[in-house]
Amino acid sequence: MIALHNGQCGLCSHFGEEKGSSDQVLVSIHTSKTAPPELLDNCGHPKHSGLHLKVTPMSGCDGFTPAGQA
Repeated sequence: MIALHNGQCGLCSHFGEEKGSSDQVLVSIHTSKTAPPELLDNCGHPKHSGLHLKVTPMSGCDGFTPAGQA
């Protein structure tokens, strides 16, 4: 497991966005602020949606929006 910090995809509201905020994996990541390093999920950020990006929880970009504040 890796520790996550604000600004990283795993704690962004756009990480795994299509699964919904009640997805147990996402809830676990948001509450523990840790994630498996091999996890990949979709980036739902509107600027990136056409690219269909797959990102790790430790990735990041300037479009970070803290989970729960979208």
